Amino acid sequence: MHSVAILVKIRKGDIIRIIAGKDKGKSGKILKVFPQKGKILIEGLNLYKKHVRPKRRGEKGEVVLVPRPLDVSNAMLICVTCHQATRIGYRLEGKNKVRFCRRCEAAN
Repeated sequence: MHSVAILVKIRKGDIIRIIAGKDKGKSGKILKVFPQKGKILIEGLNLYKKHVRPKRRGEKGEVVLVPRPLDVSNAMLICVTCHQATRIGYRLEGKNKVRFCRRCEAAN
């Protein structure tokens, strides 16, 4: 099976709002983007418990909260000017391709 890169309009460092799933309505900053899988990793959101074995003798095992990647379709970018969750468009300004907010038409 071939992995095809999905068009991900969201970048590392963007602030997003989750629109579906267990963390619906929460906002966070993107730590990493996986364009081949169409997923994003968000700071402090989509956390799951992972049981970790003890590394040395006499040490106890523990339960750690680990962030898991979330599908891009479950998140929307928050515009820096109108501060609302919005869709993203692209337009050419001279020779540069620029992202813009579909609500307020401001460049992001």
